[in-house]
Amino acid sequence: MIGQLKGIERMVEKNRDCSDILQQVSAVKKAIDGLSKELVINGICKYIPKEEVQKVERMVERAINL
Repeated sequence: MIGQLKGIERMVEKNRDCSDILQQVSAVKKAIDGLSKELVINGICKYIPKEEVQKVERMVERAINL
């Protein structure tokens, strides 16, 4: 993600087309959303029974996608 952010910074500095920059911003946002989901799931799943993990994963994914 750091590389993507630096790439966006270079694109802005070079006055690249706004739609190209926004496409990269969208990619970074998706990566951050994925990381957030994994962090939440891993944090929560330490405290729940193994048989509930899939249910919790689905609930977290729905909450993040709101």
